[in-house]
Amino acid sequence: MKQVVLPEISSEYLATTLELISDGIWDWNANTGYVYRSPGWYTMLGYDINAFENTVFTWESVIHPDDFERVMAHFDAYITHKSDAYNIQYRCHTKNDDYLWVEDRGKVVEWNDDGTVGRMIGAHRDISSDISVKENDQQINKELKDIVESRTSELIEVNKQLSHKVCQVEHLAITDSLTSLSNRYQFEKQLETECARAERFKEPLSLVILDLDNFKPVNDRYGHSMGDLVLIDVAKIISSNTREVDLGARWGGDEFVILLPNTPLEKARILAEKIRKLIDTGIACKEVSVTASIGVAQLDEGEKPMRLTTRADKALYESKSLGRNRVTGG
Repeated sequence: MKQVVLPEISSEYLATTLELISDGIWDWNANTGYVYRSPGWYTMLGYDINAFENTVFTWESVIHPDDFERVMAHFDAYITHKSDAYNIQYRCHTKNDDYLWVEDRGKVVEWNDDGTVGRMIGAHRDISSDISVKENDQQINKELKDIVESRTSELIEVNKQLSHKVCQVEHLAITDSLTSLSNRYQFEKQLETECARAERFKEPLSLVILDLDNFKPVNDRYGHSMGDLVLIDVAKIISSNTREVDLGARWGGDEFVILLPNTPLEKARILAEKIRKLIDTGIACKEVSVTASIGVAQLDEGEKPMRLTTRADKALYESKSLGRNRVTGG
């Protein structure tokens, strides 16, 4: 094979080539301590050409104090064969008392027989614009992250408020505004559910319906405000004497219903009698005596919810026909 002979490259040619591809080159002769720095190196940092001594101390003197130990550790690792490459970024002091970010790359081109460095060449490249872009991008990313976190927090708070509002609306939709008992809509909905449950698990389900006696004279004589107070007091009696699983509701006007899951007829009658007595003795409206007529019914096997309501209502009117202020049903 014919050997290819490469033309000899002069030092001047090499230096010119390096100047074209780098902002500043350096050539360190470790055996003599002499360091050559190209004119571009001085220009990059703003100094007059050849303003410094040609020693390694010049290089050390321009490194930012906060970067110095990091740069030296990286340099030492390379020249002691602990690292395969020398390539690092750091800040250099400029003539106008500022700092410039540079990328420093170098390679040992001659080793001494004892394994120490004989000669090393390298190049400095001004990367301050790259760092500025990177820092700007990081700042933008941080600002965007802060905005996203802020917006997320705001959305979470808005969602909490909306959830609270939804709960309030849902509560209002199923609650009687005067008495705070469930309204008729909620009662009918729950009646369907409880009838299905009672049928499924073969459990008793009872319904109590009560209507106030002599309520019209209260409104006629003392006004609707007094009548509202009477209805509120009745609701309090129902609420304080029923379980959490029970459902007390205002059926309409002065009529109330109580749904009693897993409750047989006899226990429902006992509760109804207790409530009747509390209304009779606990509600006083000046000269008008307020009492309650009550009907009770237990769900029969296979019976529809409407049929249960009809039977309890029929028992209620039987109480009224028998003289009022009594419990009927069974």
